[in-house]
Amino acid sequence: MKLGLISDTHGLIRPEALEALRGSDLILHAGDVGSADVLAALRTIAPVRAVRGNNDRGTWARRLPERRTLRAGGVLVHLLHDLKDLHIDPRQRSIALVVSGHSHRPVIREDGGVLFVNPGSAGPRRFSLPVSIGRCEIAGTRVDAHLISIQIPSRRIKR
Repeated sequence: MKLGLISDTHGLIRPEALEALRGSDLILHAGDVGSADVLAALRTIAPVRAVRGNNDRGTWARRLPERRTLRAGGVLVHLLHDLKDLHIDPRQRSIALVVSGHSHRPVIREDGGVLFVNPGSAGPRRFSLPVSIGRCEIAGTRVDAHLISIQIPSRRIKR
């Protein structure tokens, strides 16, 4: 199973991010979606599971849970926006993958047999942080993840 991981779009769905997510069997959005239009655009590629981030407000956002655990292939995945709000022990619940966002910093790390992935931000560039998404491949109970830096065309300033 191929997972596409995205976070912190803040209402901006870049064509380059959509292209990088093509081929996903399921897309997980780790919050700060920004608008229902972002989820609709992602659904043109694959089914989407999303959580609400601290900047997601309005009627459309109230339908999103703050966190969720789901089965993807042969593993359990826990999805939340801010890793600081992880109030469970993933190992005790047999969770193999935790996906979060919020910091806009892409990172993959393993801790005690649990893979933690923050795909970074695919929305507006923040400071000098990259624009990125993540991809996971699940085969049985094995989870492999990698990050994809999205190259954004530079804008020319007319003088």
